[in-house]
Amino acid sequence: MNRLEHLDKNIVDELTRAARQAVREELRDQLRDELREQTRKQRRKAALYAGAGAAGLYAGAALALAFGLALALGLPGWAAALITAVVLGVVAYLLREAARPSVDRPSVGGPSVDTPSTASAPGSTPVVPERPVSPPTVDATRSKGLDPDVPHRPGR
Repeated sequence: MNRLEHLDKNIVDELTRAARQAVREELRDQLRDELREQTRKQRRKAALYAGAGAAGLYAGAALALAFGLALALGLPGWAAALITAVVLGVVAYLLREAARPSVDRPSVGGPSVDTPSTASAPGSTPVVPERPVSPPTVDATRSKGLDPDVPHRPGR
């Protein structure tokens, strides 16, 4: 009878191991297929964004060329190109400043309006928050001859 129980235990262990392995393989296959599908969609979306960015870049270049050619009708070519470059530089600077978080305008995840910022503009003195005043300690009251355990009144 003991041998039969031992054989039953071995069979149950083997079946459990086989079932566990089959479930793992099935889950792994399903996960792999799902990830493959998600990455395929993301690759397609990334390619479309890249194409839109390239088209936008060419559109901006064509607009800058049209602006320069319009200026060249009344100015020498070099002056029109210089004015176009300055205008594009100002636009780039304004876009960069709009993207940069500032002290007046908190950014997402940045310091809140109530929190003083320790960051400062280049060339200015940094803002240092004040140190909080701590209450006197027991040692400070004893040094004046006062016992904190005995009640006392001021002026006595």
